Amino acid sequence: MSSPHPHAHPRPRPPRSLSRRGLLLAGAGAAAASALATVPAAALGRGPGGARRPFGVHGSPSRRLDAGTLYVDPYGRGDFTSVQAAVTAATGAGRTLVIAPGTYRETVLLDATRTGATWIGASGDPRDVVVVYDNAAGTAKPSGGVLGTTGSATTTVQGDGFTARAITFANDWLRADHPDITGTQAVAIKVQGDRSAFTRCRFLGHQDTLYADSLSLASFARQYFADCYVEGDVDFVFGRATAVWERCRFHTLDRTDLSSAPYGFVFAPSTAAANPRGYLVVSGTVSSAAPDARYKLARPWVPGSDTTARPMLTVRDTWLGPGIDARAPYATMSDSYPWQSQRFAEYRDTGPGAVVTDPAARPQLTAAQARSATRETYLGDWTPWTEG
Repeated sequence: MSSPHPHAHPRPRPPRSLSRRGLLLAGAGAAAASALATVPAAALGRGPGGARRPFGVHGSPSRRLDAGTLYVDPYGRGDFTSVQAAVTAATGAGRTLVIAPGTYRETVLLDATRTGATWIGASGDPRDVVVVYDNAAGTAKPSGGVLGTTGSATTTVQGDGFTARAITFANDWLRADHPDITGTQAVAIKVQGDRSAFTRCRFLGHQDTLYADSLSLASFARQYFADCYVEGDVDFVFGRATAVWERCRFHTLDRTDLSSAPYGFVFAPSTAAANPRGYLVVSGTVSSAAPDARYKLARPWVPGSDTTARPMLTVRDTWLGPGIDARAPYATMSDSYPWQSQRFAEYRDTGPGAVVTDPAARPQLTAAQARSATRETYLGDWTPWTEG
């Protein structure tokens, strides 16, 4: 994408760090503030059993939970030292990866043939297991040309029925390090499979952090995120999936490279016109490290690949902090597709960023409409919140 130019929620505590790279450092325990950590937290005494039990309660190669489970550890105590090597070996359906604490600097592709996959962060703390790389849309390919937004993704998930628990997915590419690159989109994860569920995961980046999408224009992939954390600046939750975020926190970053608003946009859905369900945020929090009113809540993305798209976003029962521009929370990405013509709505939001000063600037659901703005309606016969 292009660059920009029934309950009240308590004010959240300040974030542990104001930058994505800082969060990675805090989670992985590095000594130097200028580089990402490479020492797994379990080796520092964190996690179940410390260094002697890198996989915690999830077994080990010598006491494998079942034949479909593989173990990943950067220090060689598992079946594989990289996530991609384990994914490549885990052919077919229903395979599980237990990932020991550590920083896995690599790109990972779970293709469409690998269905029903489960990835588990072994310690249960998403700060301990970090999958990260530093590609951007403008990064040059060895064969010529550039990677593009999709090619920048650290992790790409195409297989249906994917589940991830307690893992950080990150892209630590920084604009300041690459002033010559104008394609600053840098995706942490692109999710395209149907029935993709994430619990207690973190998604860290700047522009285009979490790409909640589908495999094709004709498919409406369903995705569910529970108790997750997402941070970024420009359009950092975007795509065409039918996706529900429940009890998630969205954190907007400060930007020293800009002197005026807007610094960016939290959501940029590109929902197909034929899809009755786009993005739904329920019981969430939107916090910020930036000065007040520097961010818009959303803008519609109508991509060139689907100029008939009619983006849809509903944010309900969510606390919006002062970082959101309450007077004008929505913006237009292209004059041909004004936000007022799209499907944006709110319901019972609270906080300084949710104050309604101009009703025309903040469409609200009626109580009757809100009864269908639920996870059950959006996800249909798939109920991931009931699964272990």
